[in-house]
Amino acid sequence: MNTSSANVTVVVQYRDSLTSTVTKNVIVVAIGISINYINAGLIQTFRRHQIFYTNPRYILFFHLVINDMIQVTLTVILFIISYILYKIEVSVCCTLILVALFTTENTPLNLACMAVECYIAICFPLHHVQMCTVKRMLMLIGLIWVTSMFSVLPDLFITLAIEPRDYFDSKIFCLRETAFRNPLIIQKRDITYIVYLVIVWFIIFYTYFRILFTAKSASKDAKKARNTILLHGFQVFLCMATYTDHMLKNAFQQWFPENFADYMFATYIIIQVLPRSISPIIYGVRDKTFRKYLK
Repeated sequence: MNTSSANVTVVVQYRDSLTSTVTKNVIVVAIGISINYINAGLIQTFRRHQIFYTNPRYILFFHLVINDMIQVTLTVILFIISYILYKIEVSVCCTLILVALFTTENTPLNLACMAVECYIAICFPLHHVQMCTVKRMLMLIGLIWVTSMFSVLPDLFITLAIEPRDYFDSKIFCLRETAFRNPLIIQKRDITYIVYLVIVWFIIFYTYFRILFTAKSASKDAKKARNTILLHGFQVFLCMATYTDHMLKNAFQQWFPENFADYMFATYIIIQVLPRSISPIIYGVRDKTFRKYLK
């Protein structure tokens, strides 16, 4: 039995009770609506004031917020589907999973770019205006999406090439492992995740320590930049946990199969939802400029 079929078997065998199902879905929907409501307020503030959409830093943040809203909405939909419909057509599942994967992989890349922008602003203040222009930030956002697509789309192409046509009309429990089930995809995913882990964490650590040792210790902006990158690091840590989730999932399935459904719920909240609640704190509460215009 392969990993994906084993996961589904365990979920089927240990499905939640009605009370647990209702509780979990209410919690997820309430958290999802709360995060999107707060982020919608941030977007409204961004749109109303020119100072934000002419500032490269806030453009990256604006993209992160929109990306997170799409990601939260899709993962909440997938969560509810897993309980209400349970199984859906492969073609629909693949579409939802692909967009969810795009936005999930965009987040750590976007945070790494924001850390670099912060590093340039502190360590190269005289060159910041020339290096971090609005045009370049928009190009960088495009590069983020292209990178995520190059990472995810091969899953679809391999599946289209290998699976029979009627496979896409069949119904499955909608997970990445069940929709894109070929072993080649699993190997490609593992390699991609390792590369992501190394590159993103290198950027976070490098920018943090460069700011730590380059900027003056008495500089208020430098202290704020260090704290911001630390928050980015924590956010990235939660996001990057996605890249090790499949290994933890397999281990938990073998050791505690009767609690597998609870594990899936806990990891969904910690890995998919919690990181998206940190962005409003970083720029909605801590940032004086944004807080000034936020109503």
